[in-house]
Amino acid sequence: MFSRAVRPAVRAGSIAVSRTAPPNAANFATLREIEGRLKSIKNIEKITNTMKVIASTRLTRAQKAMEDSRAYGQTSNTVFENAETKPLEDKKTLLVVASSDKGLCGGIHSGLSKATRRMLQQYPDADIVVLGEKAKAQLSRTNPNAIVLSFANVCKDIPTFNDAQSIADQISQLPTDYASVKIIYNQFINAQSYEAGTVEAYSEEAITQSPNLSTFETDDQTLAHLREYALANNLFWAMAEGHACEISARRNAMENASKNAGEMINKFQILYNRQRQAAITGELVEIITGATASADM
Repeated sequence: MFSRAVRPAVRAGSIAVSRTAPPNAANFATLREIEGRLKSIKNIEKITNTMKVIASTRLTRAQKAMEDSRAYGQTSNTVFENAETKPLEDKKTLLVVASSDKGLCGGIHSGLSKATRRMLQQYPDADIVVLGEKAKAQLSRTNPNAIVLSFANVCKDIPTFNDAQSIADQISQLPTDYASVKIIYNQFINAQSYEAGTVEAYSEEAITQSPNLSTFETDDQTLAHLREYALANNLFWAMAEGHACEISARRNAMENASKNAGEMINKFQILYNRQRQAAITGELVEIITGATASADM
């Protein structure tokens, strides 16, 4: 029990505490919780800023490789444009989705998956070959039976023609004779935007039936090699351009993440300052009230 001399000060102190504490004080985060949240957000901001810098340095090399690969693909397709080659209509179509295994790059992989599903509406019985685990995971949920071949650990770095040639060899060994091979890839527009595009790789039979093929001096053995070489060229083009789009999208995603983290840091810093000021004010009120009550005794 308190003595009669102490009871007025205790009552005054309890009244002061009840005045400074808000009715929903239990819902407010403590200063230590806010400080821990601030520390974690600042660490995330450092990581996203570092990833943005790395992506920015890699983008220049990726764009140069993309421009070189376009020379391969566009030159190869010029031959079929002049020969007026058209895909056959009485056989199946193969869709090759040029994705990758890495994330943290926005909706670049989901855009390819959506474009593939739209393509499947035009060719319901088409088969799918997937490059990369990201698009494979998305397409496996909707069209698992259509996937006949998949590749992992592709486009980890700048793609090379040897990588494209190895993939083209595996595709050529599929048992089904396809009318055409449509490669779905991310088409680079600029450093801020991209869109899903398609490039065609014709079958040997379609090349043979080209109206203007006679203008080129070719034999049967050359046609077989031309078909495989054109497929490798287009794959190299699609993989290199998709890689540049991925690096660009990752840089933009990390830039946006860093910006959002900065905004959250400002909000939590203001909240921390307010909570700290409220705690200091409450302590001062308790001290002054206790001193006043002691002086009145």
